[in-house]
Amino acid sequence: MMRKTLGILLVSSIALTSCGRVADSRLNPFNWFGRAERVDVPQDEKEINPLIPQRRESIFQRRVGDDVYPGVPVLVINDVKVERVSGGAIIRVLGTAQTQGAFEVRLTPENDQELPVDGVLTYRLEAIQPEGFRQGPARSREINVARFRTEQDLTGVRTIRIVGQSNAMQVRRR
Repeated sequence: MMRKTLGILLVSSIALTSCGRVADSRLNPFNWFGRAERVDVPQDEKEINPLIPQRRESIFQRRVGDDVYPGVPVLVINDVKVERVSGGAIIRVLGTAQTQGAFEVRLTPENDQELPVDGVLTYRLEAIQPEGFRQGPARSREINVARFRTEQDLTGVRTIRIVGQSNAMQVRRR
């Protein structure tokens, strides 16, 4: 009787401790992408002036849907998370803007047609920075943005990279 109880206790304790390893395994559906890691941002030698138009058009003629987004890259990318949901994933990004009052925050795709290049899907975190606002503490300048991508959009994606003004972060599939 004592051996049977001791055997059951031993087997159940081993089974219970092995459950903790499932949280970090590929079997866990919440571990679709790993943790975010910091990466270096290459500095452009030639700065492009966004105020100079790339093509010449008449001032009386404007294309429909050709609005220019006046946002600038956010100063620091603090965190990137990819959360699996039904039908795809939500990419959540936390950043710190240059000044307080940043609004209309977007994840602007750097890849053509949002297709991965060598398995890397790259976005730029941008926001409109109002003039005349103070810098303030970092906590008051934090901004959040999220973007939904379908499972079809994420086929072939191994890494999601978010680029800011001074740093970049990326998450990889496990």
